[in-house]
Amino acid sequence: MKKVHLSMKEQEKYEVIKELVDHHGNKNRAALKLGITRRQVDRLIHIYQDKGKAGFIHGNKSRKPVNSLSQELNNQIVILYTTKYQGWNFVHFKEMLDEFEDIHVSYTTVYNLLTASGINSPHIQKITRKNRAKLRALQNQPELTKEELDIVVNHEIALEDAHPSRPRKSKFGEQIQMDASEYVWFGTKKSQLHLSIDDATGTILGAWFDWQETLNGYYHVLEQILTNYGIPYSFLTDNRTVFNYETHKSKEESKDVLTQFGYACKELGILLETTSVSQAKGRIERANGTTQRRLANELKLRGIETIEEANNYLINTFIPKFNQKFALNPKDYVSVFEESPTEEKINLTLAVLASRKFNNGSSITYKRMTLQAYDENDKLVCFSPKTDCLVIYAFNGEKYISVDNQVYIAKEVDQHELYSKNFDTVPKEPKKKKKYIPPMSHPWKHSSFVRYQEQAHREHIYS
Repeated sequence: MKKVHLSMKEQEKYEVIKELVDHHGNKNRAALKLGITRRQVDRLIHIYQDKGKAGFIHGNKSRKPVNSLSQELNNQIVILYTTKYQGWNFVHFKEMLDEFEDIHVSYTTVYNLLTASGINSPHIQKITRKNRAKLRALQNQPELTKEELDIVVNHEIALEDAHPSRPRKSKFGEQIQMDASEYVWFGTKKSQLHLSIDDATGTILGAWFDWQETLNGYYHVLEQILTNYGIPYSFLTDNRTVFNYETHKSKEESKDVLTQFGYACKELGILLETTSVSQAKGRIERANGTTQRRLANELKLRGIETIEEANNYLINTFIPKFNQKFALNPKDYVSVFEESPTEEKINLTLAVLASRKFNNGSSITYKRMTLQAYDENDKLVCFSPKTDCLVIYAFNGEKYISVDNQVYIAKEVDQHELYSKNFDTVPKEPKKKKKYIPPMSHPWKHSSFVRYQEQAHREHIYS
């Protein structure tokens, strides 16, 4: 006779009904004991009399559910993760199955399938890590008590692994956290992702790729914020960049982010705060981790290997998707952004400023260029040697020279003449239009910039 295996619940039903039939017991008492109706008891009696113990086996036992995945599909999901999507976050992997592989399964299915195959999420949570550590300890030492288990698997974590919570800011634009994250985002070379995120809503407001953590990267991020949202109340960033500047042999102005970026923030009325404690700006640190797990994989999946393509995908595709999925709705919060500046003001404010002195040829050298000052009528203006001036390299690449209270157009001196008066026919030059020179509404004074530079570094050293 074939041996019948019943589950615990099925075995209980069988024993109660067998006792009832064999000893002519009370049906109402049996119904109460099993938690079923009298009519169901009568049905179970008929099953026992017709099929015996085998009749109590559930009809769907050993039957494959109609909504279960085929073994072939299960294998395909595991193979995709271990090859094409290796190291991806499970949630992100599930999204890519929907978007690219036309495989529509739930996150629970993906999680159970991968963990059953011995694959752990690269972003496993601390409580899960702790539970699995307890399970491993119990497998090795099953006699451990709960108290002993807590000692083996210490419930405390190191301070550097902790992320103490703090309240978010209450207003949209009250604090914008900024940072740069170094990673192999695309191709084979490391690059820097300059990122900014609103503390109140978790909205990414601007992002830009550059090969190094540069003022240019931060300026592109600020330009996106000013254009799309307006002028925020404050920025919170680290002060690592100023250390790079202080130790740099040439001390290039473009590397002095603290002064250059700070000077632009001062003119826009933005409070700039710096910190060397990463936990103080946990929102941007968390955003950096999320983008590293997602963005690098998406760029690789789409075959993006140039910085131009990466910036285009970052701004037009990734940031909108990120904000839709992870950020709170800014419309639910009071905004403290001020009105966006004009395009002209943004271009002139996000400028690199550099102190220079005129040489004997009434010119200055800047970024391997020899520059001279011209007035609005395109007339060369000469200055005596060692005259202090300020070079203004605007965001769009235009160049100006500020001397005392006057701004001039900066023109590059050609290394060689374009035409020879002795051997070439010199083409007739078109009538020159009057050049636009911005007014002195911006404090482009050499003394003001130097004073701010000294103050910024003095405050940083003693803070």
